[in-house]
Amino acid sequence: MKLLNSSKSLGGEIVGLDISKNLTQDQVNFINESWNERLVLVFKKQNLNDPKLINFSKYFGELDPPGPNPYGITFLPEFPEINVISNVKNEQGTPIGNLGDGEAVWHSDMTYLDLPPKAGILYALEVPENQGNTHFANMNLAYSELPAAIKEKIDGKILIHDSAHNSAGMLRKGYSEVNDPTETPGARHPIVITDKSTHKKLLFLGRRPHAYIIGLEVEESENLLDEIWEHATQEKYTWTQQWEKGDLLMWKNLNVLHKRDAFDPNTRRIMHRTQLKGEIAITS
Repeated sequence: MKLLNSSKSLGGEIVGLDISKNLTQDQVNFINESWNERLVLVFKKQNLNDPKLINFSKYFGELDPPGPNPYGITFLPEFPEINVISNVKNEQGTPIGNLGDGEAVWHSDMTYLDLPPKAGILYALEVPENQGNTHFANMNLAYSELPAAIKEKIDGKILIHDSAHNSAGMLRKGYSEVNDPTETPGARHPIVITDKSTHKKLLFLGRRPHAYIIGLEVEESENLLDEIWEHATQEKYTWTQQWEKGDLLMWKNLNVLHKRDAFDPNTRRIMHRTQLKGEIAITS
């Protein structure tokens, strides 16, 4: 078992490990150390069913139930810990999963909660070839290279994280559209937080649409957020996962942004996903 770095900025592949089997404490420790260093890890050519996906996930924390979806249904009632990410519909025309085939914009998951999940774990059951790639951006590195003038502007500032829409821009069931960013529903978090494992500061942005920096005029908030997002999503801070069947990907939800490319709606993409419950309140 060893770690291969995927890019200069973040990402790593763990090779030589069958994660369908029970792990030793030494293996768990190696994965955690690699994860803290690289923020995103991939395990390729794995063969997991849903119980084995759940078993692997539990080595790294308590599982968190999936967030609400636009359809108001549970996709896998027998495994409520698992969320299904898919564009496929059943014979009745009902989606078997969430997020469809469109683009999912840059975001961290469920940051509209006071205690967002600390990590996501995603397993590829069916994927179209060379489509629907997932991109990640390192928020530790983005903050470290943020211009001093912007660091000063956002020091101590609080950001509203929208709870009404998912990362594909779809309105969640039970919500209505809000046109004034100052009225956006969702949690309030510091824009700059500290990783409790590494003690490094990082940008904590959630997603760009409907966000608002409390205390600023709307135009000033919009302009400052645009400037921060343009900086944070530069290519030099990113790495791209090109999916293959059997890939399992795990990422530090608070430390990275991620987004997904759109893909051909006539192809099939089925992913099963778990997430790890947040352990501590988010503070600056």
